[in-house]
Amino acid sequence: MTEHAPVLPLWLCETCERPWPCVTRRAELLGEQDPVHLAYYLSLCLISAGQDMSWAPPDVLRRRFIGWLP
Repeated sequence: MTEHAPVLPLWLCETCERPWPCVTRRAELLGEQDPVHLAYYLSLCLISAGQDMSWAPPDVLRRRFIGWLP
């Protein structure tokens, strides 16, 4: 299990305190899951984060959660 898990409701990394998924967690996720499952998982995270952080601009959250996927 990773040490770079999200702390809710602000979705910050519990280890480096950067916005989750942080750079380290992104690299881990790319190595752990196939692209389709990863996109699905991060889309679910995006929906949850949108509910938790309703004040955040949707495009910022989209880039943060799925905009970095290859």
